[in-house]
Formats: sequence, structure tokens, C-alpha cells
Amino acid sequence: MSPAELEQLVSQIGDEILARLKMPKAVRGEGLNIPDLVCPDCVGRCPQTCAKKTNEILAAGADRVSASSRLTRIDPQIASLIDHTLLKPDATEADIVKLCREARQYEFASVCVNPYWVPKVAALLAGSKVLVCTVVGFPLGATSTEIKRQETELAVRSGAHEIDMVINVGALRSGDNDRVKQDIAAVVQAAHAAGATVKVIIETALLDDNQKALACTLSKLAGADFVKTSTGFAAHGATAHDVALMRLVVGPDMGVKASGGIRTLDDLKQMAAAGATRIGASASVKIVEATAS
Repeated sequence: MSPAELEQLVSQIGDEILARLKMPKAVRGEGLNIPDLVCPDCVGRCPQTCAKKTNEILAAGADRVSASSRLTRIDPQIASLIDHTLLKPDATEADIVKLCREARQYEFASVCVNPYWVPKVAALLAGSKVLVCTVVGFPLGATSTEIKRQETELAVRSGAHEIDMVINVGALRSGDNDRVKQDIAAVVQAAHAAGATVKVIIETALLDDNQKALACTLSKLAGADFVKTSTGFAAHGATAHDVALMRLVVGPDMGVKASGGIRTLDDLKQMAAAGATRIGASASVKIVEATAS
């Protein structure tokens, strides 16, 4: 039997099955993207988005339904901007495992967790491109410089690639600029010695514009790699205004991370347009899945 004859036979068998099931004859298509068998406003991702269609497929005799990555077209450029973040104090090991699984699946830039979880995250992400990020002096920034330095050294020994440190906000607001710069520089020195990146959280919700500009300047002078808007634990998180100001102060060669309150794809796009090169978010999956719509 030739390939053409075999294809004709398969088509005839399929038509007969559809006739017996009283279903419309199928036309050629890819996967579930068949024009006369889809719902209104279908985006062609039935297993992921349409319980009705999936149940119909199962009722017709399927044991399983495939939801391939080819059907879910996540924008990798968006995913690569995001630090997939979970810093809640009540996060469990199961939450951390889920966070890392999602990060591998969507290929986020990093997973950002509290220091306790760094060894676990490093093990879970081993062999992937996803970086391990943790926080130092978090969330208040009011601990001593020596403690921040020791936190950093322990974190990088445990597998962290990126350190998000909180500045001494009280010292900044008191005008003790040298202390603030030295505080940042100590963390930068410890991190860079191990090849790790430093992002300085300036906590914009607690500063006026002049203080924000000063914090960014001191961070740059201290050798940090990024400035970051927020911990997510203050009155509010990132704003496009703050991101634009930070970008203006640090120039084009230093990273700017927007974090806190970024929950949608539109939020992310606004921050990126304002100058952010990294986004901290806990709603990461929702954001990247919105790129597939």
C-alpha cells in the first residue's frame, strides 16, 4: 500500500468514526487549531485555557490531552527580565519547590528567596540557566555593615549568584552618605570576590526624589551592578516615575530593577519602557502567560 493510499484509508476511517459519533467532519489543521471545531475567541491553547473543549475531547475517548510548549508561545524576552520572587516569611519548602519548577519551565532570569532557602534553590536549579538570588539586610536595611558582609559571604558560598541588599535608609535620611556608601561597598566587595552580582534596594517609598538620586549615586560609586526600587514590604513598590529617575541618575550602563506591585504584563511593560532591565515579581507566571494570549 502506497503512502497516498494509506493516508486515504486513515481519512476514511476517521470520517466513519466522526459520522458514528455524530460529530462534524474534520478539516486539516494543526493540533487543536481546527477552524470548525473551536470556540468563539479561541486562542488555540485548549488544554491550557478551555475546560469545556478538554472535557469534550476526554468524553470522546481520549485518556490524556497534550499541552505542548509549541501551543503555549511564551515570550522568552519577557521571561528573561523577571526575578521569580518569593520572600514571604511563611513560605514553605513545597512553595520553594514550586517556585523553582516554574522558573525552570519559563526560564526566568532568577529565583529570589530568603537566605535560608538558598542551598535548596541552588540544588533545585542546578544545571539550568536560572540564577539563584537572595536578599541581604532584608527588609529594613538597618543591620550592621559587618552582618551584611557576612550574610553575603555565606549566601555566595551556599550557591547565590545575585545579592539584593537593602541600604541603610536611616543613615541616608540622616545625611550620613559615607556610611551608606561604605555599607554598599562592603557587600559589593564580598559578592564580587565570588563573581556574584549586587542589586541595591533603595526603598523608594521612604525617600524623596533628591534622596532617591543620592542613593543611586552612592550605589554607583560603591561599585554595585544594579539599583532596585523596593523590598515589597514598604507602603508601595515600583513606579514608572521612580524607575525613570533611577535610570537617569545611573546612566545606560548600570542595571535598574523594578520590584513591588508588578502584577500584570502591562505593569512590566511600563517599567521596562521607563528604563528597568530587571523585574522582581511574584506574579511572574501570570505575567508571562499573558504574552501567549
